Amino acid sequence: MDALTDAAPAARLLPEPALPPEVPLAMPAQDFRRRPQRVRSGTRLGASLIARRAFVFGGAIALTGLAAYEMYKVLDVGGLTYLEYAVLVLFVVLFAWIGLAFTNALGGAISLLTGRKALDIDPGAPLPSPTIRTALLMPCYNEEPHRVFAGLEATWRSLEATGRGDLFDVFILSDTTDPDVWVAEEAAFLALRRRTGGCFHYRRRAQNTDRKAGNIADWVTRFGAAYEAMLILDADSVMTGDCMVRLADALERTPDAGLIQTLPVIVGGRTLFARLQQFAGRLYGPLIAQGLAWWHGPQSNYWGHNAIIRTRAFAEAAGLPHIKGRKPFGGHILSHDFVEAALLVRAGWGVYMVAGLPGSYEEGPPSLTDLAVRDRRWCQGNLQHAAVLPVRGLSAASRIHLLTGIGSYVSAPLWLLMLLAGLLTSLQARFVPPDYFPSGFALFPVWPAQDPVRAAWVFGGTMAVLLMPKFIAFALMLGDGTARRGFGGAGRTFLGMISEILLSGLMAPVTMVSQSFAVVSILMGRDGGWNPQRRDDGSLGWREAFRHFWPHTLLGLGFAAATAAIAWPLMAWMSPVILGLLTAVPLAVWTSRPGRPGGLLSTPEAQQPPPVLRAATDLRAALTGTDGPAEAIARLAGDADLLAFHRNELPAQGKRLPGDVRPDRLVARAKIEDARSRGEALALLSHKEKAAALADDQALARLLALT
Repeated sequence: MDALTDAAPAARLLPEPALPPEVPLAMPAQDFRRRPQRVRSGTRLGASLIARRAFVFGGAIALTGLAAYEMYKVLDVGGLTYLEYAVLVLFVVLFAWIGLAFTNALGGAISLLTGRKALDIDPGAPLPSPTIRTALLMPCYNEEPHRVFAGLEATWRSLEATGRGDLFDVFILSDTTDPDVWVAEEAAFLALRRRTGGCFHYRRRAQNTDRKAGNIADWVTRFGAAYEAMLILDADSVMTGDCMVRLADALERTPDAGLIQTLPVIVGGRTLFARLQQFAGRLYGPLIAQGLAWWHGPQSNYWGHNAIIRTRAFAEAAGLPHIKGRKPFGGHILSHDFVEAALLVRAGWGVYMVAGLPGSYEEGPPSLTDLAVRDRRWCQGNLQHAAVLPVRGLSAASRIHLLTGIGSYVSAPLWLLMLLAGLLTSLQARFVPPDYFPSGFALFPVWPAQDPVRAAWVFGGTMAVLLMPKFIAFALMLGDGTARRGFGGAGRTFLGMISEILLSGLMAPVTMVSQSFAVVSILMGRDGGWNPQRRDDGSLGWREAFRHFWPHTLLGLGFAAATAAIAWPLMAWMSPVILGLLTAVPLAVWTSRPGRPGGLLSTPEAQQPPPVLRAATDLRAALTGTDGPAEAIARLAGDADLLAFHRNELPAQGKRLPGDVRPDRLVARAKIEDARSRGEALALLSHKEKAAALADDQALARLLALT
């Protein structure tokens, strides 16, 4: 019990509590059945914005109509069978999807060429001096602490360098459930506060109610009234002080703005897969985001992080209710960001995308398997939006955002169905005897056939619409000398783009099948859960890759066998799909390995990292290996200051309140009481029970007393 007696003086020596005094702000759950009163007028549409939307959607409709007619003429040689009708319908739906992406890219090109600046934010102008108080919120969930805190410290130091740091406070909002990571977070927090002297706060929730959305809502209801704005980060976010100050100034200058979203640039890619995503995002992302901002106007979307939000607007308009029904469709809203943006717009608050403001960074998944895991979670959240579409009072743009999120995953099984329908059509023509004279009067026989020449033109046109945004982005990059040099010159960038197109083309069928499996799994009622993401090492072994991708390989074998049985030209026609599926396992292993820095897939941030990214990397390297024991109890036993802090931050100082009969807590107490050594006790405890013991004064004291 010596550790317990040592804790009291250490507690008194703490320089300040982990949290400031609470300043509550009500955040009521919104009623989806009633149209709310609009409190602001920030979402009015002018004639210019209406014209832009007409251009984007009218152009997509016109392209889709032309493609539908041409595809009909391809199939209508002697009449359409039921399978050919299915192919036609699926083709039209899917072409509309890529047609909208094409016209959005045209809008982005217009925006970039005209030099339009959203909310008059000029990155080249002198740094403004906002006056509003802003909280930087960093939610985290079972993340590696040094990685998260290094990025946060680099962000803070960049902010301090602007001279406006006194307007910002930082809150680390932990939803961590792993007991060892929890204590490591506390140790990292104390070290961070000692190093910087900045205004950092730390809070861990005992219950992960409503996941990330609930984490932010908990902060709003406890501390939100003290801050006019909150800037939401993610566990892998890094931002420059210049970017954050300009966001705060723009929010202050625009009274009707409720949320301003930046375009996070993907950085830090080490594996070939991550670098591929990083290159594509950096080259094509600005064009896509500018296009979205061009026609969204004040009714834009929210991606959940690297965005500044007006706190009172969020509290009054964006409280999320639970959806009726069971998981995976019922319960709390998973992809909360789309819905929160829609609710802000519903109340009349402007939601803006600022794609041209530099200094906003994030990381991408390091491998195909990590992408599939993330997509599974996002897929469930986006499909759940089908229950949000009927909400009263949503704007047309917000409903389009929700439909787009749903379509981004539903399109995968639709592509797969179209491939299967096309294959069945060919099988029917090859093996089923045609009925030249069906029942009923006919002057001429019905010849089952398609127009191969027109089919080639339709294929070429479809590929042009699909790939043209990439070439537009490349052409615009050529006109920006700084970006062109950052990518390594025109020739290297062009070769990198071709490499990205080829590799992405191989991986597209793999992603299509993975997303199709995810959609089917969710429709069957399976909940995807909540798992932390891998950030750095994406390396895959052959066994793990085979476990994830053997169904893809099997499907590729089926396609190969079926097309070979029909005709070799058909097999050649479907070779990109077949090859991608057959090589899914080696492709996943190969792309998960570290890639060579520089080369064809280099980006400006990779060649010359901005100071804030260099600082984050240096801090991470400096902090690695500086810890004591990784196990939580050993760490607490060896650090009196950490133990005192841990105890002081427990709800009710770890005392069991009347009525608290949570099984994990009671079972943990019993197991620890029965144990004769600390090692025996830790071996008996599950992860949940160990976390419960760390939050219980009696169980923790007993663990510390054991040797």
